[in-house]
Amino acid sequence: MIGVAADFFILTVNIATMAHGPLVTLWTIRLSCGLYALGCAGWLTNRRKAARLAWTAAYLFYLVHVCAAFTFYYHWSHEAAYRETARQTAELFGIRWGGGIYFNYVFTFVWGADVWRRWSGCDRLPKWVDMAIQWFLAFMFLNATVVFASGWVRWLGIMAAAGLGLLWRQYRFSGTGSASHS
Repeated sequence: MIGVAADFFILTVNIATMAHGPLVTLWTIRLSCGLYALGCAGWLTNRRKAARLAWTAAYLFYLVHVCAAFTFYYHWSHEAAYRETARQTAELFGIRWGGGIYFNYVFTFVWGADVWRRWSGCDRLPKWVDMAIQWFLAFMFLNATVVFASGWVRWLGIMAAAGLGLLWRQYRFSGTGSASHS
């Protein structure tokens, strides 16, 4: 898996260096969000192998997105990322606060740890911990696809969130639902 991920990253970096950095940044997060939704749908419908693959691919696309964003927009500067986060937050909410970047850092760690646990066999967590992880990831997904997005991406995010909400409701009340996706 690590070899495939490394090959994928190298390929993506090579494509990005051909003046396609902004496109790579944009489309890797779009693919990541789509695969995230498919992974969630897979967990909720007990398609565990497909869910784990989609979940992992979503995370890998997300990592490529982060690398592309820091390469092409922030020039590997935390301060630049903080300022841009503050600008976007002020644009939407009228408060110039860049602290949301720290939520992104936590998101990167939590999602990575979740992917790791699903492949390592360490998938026994207390129900409340698993739920906290999934709700945090869902909160970040909603922010990325609905709150900070616009146009057709926002509408797709709304539809994906609504669809996942309906699946979750069905899963939760069908009698099969412990909320664990392991």
